[in-house]
Amino acid sequence: MRNLDEKTVTQAVIARNADTPNPRLHQVMTSLVQHLHSFAREVQLTEEEWDYGIDFLTRVGQMCSPTRQEFILLSDTLGLSTLVTAQNHRKPMGCTEATVFGPFHVQDAPRYDLGADISNGLSGSPWFVSGTVKSIDGAEIPHAILEVWQADDEGFYDVQNPEMAEHQGRAVLQADDHGAFNFKTIVPQAYPIPHDGPVGQMLQALNRHPWRPAHLHFMITAEGYERLVTHVFKEGCQYLDSDAVFGVRSSLVAEWVRHEAGIAPDGNLYETAFYTLEFDFILNPVRAA
Repeated sequence: MRNLDEKTVTQAVIARNADTPNPRLHQVMTSLVQHLHSFAREVQLTEEEWDYGIDFLTRVGQMCSPTRQEFILLSDTLGLSTLVTAQNHRKPMGCTEATVFGPFHVQDAPRYDLGADISNGLSGSPWFVSGTVKSIDGAEIPHAILEVWQADDEGFYDVQNPEMAEHQGRAVLQADDHGAFNFKTIVPQAYPIPHDGPVGQMLQALNRHPWRPAHLHFMITAEGYERLVTHVFKEGCQYLDSDAVFGVRSSLVAEWVRHEAGIAPDGNLYETAFYTLEFDFILNPVRAA
């Protein structure tokens, strides 16, 4: 362990970790050390660059708060979140694809009855969302739990507002006996991920934009089925092919139908435009151990 140099230090670290009692931790740390050291060798990392990297990660951590997760943004914008999601949620053909979780989910979202207006006062074009939760074999899944969250018509989530008194644009709903759900909200817009911190500085240095296409988040759970975390994206949005967090899947892009006026799904007459979305979710049964 003495007189280590650039050729011998990697194996010395791996050897030092040889007695790790947890086999999975040992595997992960061995691979981490190997790849991290290989990266430094490949790019011939300078001390100045190493110092900057440490400072960058420090600033990422300092930017985190109960309402902002800068490390998730870093993972998202490097494509790591999509990679981890994809390799952990391989599904049979026909199941709804999963995508990134994002940094704006909260644990204490309000519960609403089906058909309710979950926007809770947000301004924007009325939007009526409906669909059915089904199994891969076509069977309806009764009483599935749907968590929904979204940005407003200016591209902000409620938790980004420090003066927020109560949640807006998010809800917990329960599908009916036939797996059907419906609710009213407002049409969300495309938005930039928070880019006033170190992740935003990284994107700027890489000549990348911070924008995400307009979308609606869903997390769906039902007994006997894998949890689904996904989005439904707006057809035609200009950022579908350049999502800052690499989250778009073609199967998750749907038409948000514009209606100029008339009777809406809630039975009311609207004299201004409103939108509708119909989208079914197909869950994957939990595999036997």
